[in-house]
Amino acid sequence: MTKNGVLVTGGAGYIGSHVVRQLVAAGERVIVLDNLSTGFRSAVLGGAFYQGNTGDKEQVSRILKEHEIGSILHFAAHTIVPESVSDPLKYYGNNTCDSRNLLECANEAGVEHFIFSSTAAVYGLPPNGRASEDTATAPINPYGTSKLMTEWMLRDLSAATNLRHVALRYFNVAGCDPDGRIGQSTEKATLLTKVACETAVGKRQQVSVFGTDYATPDGTGVRDYIHVEDLADAHLKALNYLRDDGHSVTLNAGYGHGYSVREVLAAVEKANGAALNIIEEPRRAGDPDALIAVAEKIRTVLGWQPQYDDLNTIVTTALNWERKIQKNPPK
Repeated sequence: MTKNGVLVTGGAGYIGSHVVRQLVAAGERVIVLDNLSTGFRSAVLGGAFYQGNTGDKEQVSRILKEHEIGSILHFAAHTIVPESVSDPLKYYGNNTCDSRNLLECANEAGVEHFIFSSTAAVYGLPPNGRASEDTATAPINPYGTSKLMTEWMLRDLSAATNLRHVALRYFNVAGCDPDGRIGQSTEKATLLTKVACETAVGKRQQVSVFGTDYATPDGTGVRDYIHVEDLADAHLKALNYLRDDGHSVTLNAGYGHGYSVREVLAAVEKANGAALNIIEEPRRAGDPDALIAVAEKIRTVLGWQPQYDDLNTIVTTALNWERKIQKNPPK
């Protein structure tokens, strides 16, 4: 019997919940595992839900067996870069050790497909501000290192067993479900678009610009922003790719162009119809002038075509969600 269950770890979180919604809409048999430390039960729009940790071998093994899991999409992770610097063992414990446990359980259960939520932070500070999948990995913080270590484990396990995987290296994820069903609800978020939208609705007093003297057109850092709906779609296409006997592969998940901090803030102001309280502060250590994906490979390998590659769309969906949860906080 073909194992067609799909386990999504961290499926109550920001990105995971968008993937779960798309999987359910596509008719997949979805099982979500999330400890709700940063996710929300209300964000899981379908499938079976289990509250728990990827580090709990007994629970994970039971879920894999009972639901005949053939594919795992692994999102569960801590993701705050400054926190990873101040508390590195928390990140190596959750992001790396718990991922090793999940892989061990997957191997024992005969899971064949694994899609991993990785990050552009594995590149560190690429010399020209652009990173391809062949760019040397040189993370500059424990968050990036913890993710890269999981990539290595996946590489080696796939070489030794029948497991095949896709590792997606995310660039700057932003935006929310255009229909307003789910969105970015993480407390104390550090992502620029989220912070700017929280400032727009009065949840924060100000938004900071860290560094105005970069070697960019307006002096502020440039990043590759990808709408979460397009990123979620890339996961579904990665799943279909593996089911069609695709080889293990690592892919950048970005649009291939960037926007500066000032451009993002201006787009939020336009969408909000009012100015933001913007504070200029010194650079943060380790922030590159630019970080943009070389993103042709994901299009070629997965046949992925983004539908929301527009800054105004990204910030408008994010702002609409922020206004919604201002009135009705998620649970």
